[in-house]
Amino acid sequence: MNTNAKSELPSEAEATLARESSRRLSFYLSTKEEAQSIRVIDQTGEHEPVKIPTAAYRLLIDILSEMAQGNAVSLIPVHAELTTQEAADILNVSRPFLIKLLDESAITFHKVGTHRRVRYRDLIDYKSKIDKERNKALDELAAQAQELNMGY
Repeated sequence: MNTNAKSELPSEAEATLARESSRRLSFYLSTKEEAQSIRVIDQTGEHEPVKIPTAAYRLLIDILSEMAQGNAVSLIPVHAELTTQEAADILNVSRPFLIKLLDESAITFHKVGTHRRVRYRDLIDYKSKIDKERNKALDELAAQAQELNMGY
């Protein structure tokens, strides 16, 4: 899995395999345990037990579930520093719009030489705040529509 470049959409065969894999792995998930044990079979048929943290096991199932739905998946460490283009891509906005947000101090950033860098955590905090404001506005609009009997 590529953690730096844009991910490609899974093929139909990959989506089908991911669907079956996530279903089967979910069946064995034990949320009471700190770690999960799985057996890996290599090309020689040897069974190698592997113990992984339950959080990582859950993440694997989530990744496979997303792939099963035909979605591309990227992993970004929460401490990662992003370029302005990468940050804009995550927010699905233009780079100039993101620069405007940075200049308005809507999102915290720092400079490395002459280049702006945005911490992933700061970007996600901003996105959560904006999403919460959007949902509040939508709830208010829906309530007004109900009061006015607009048929919604």
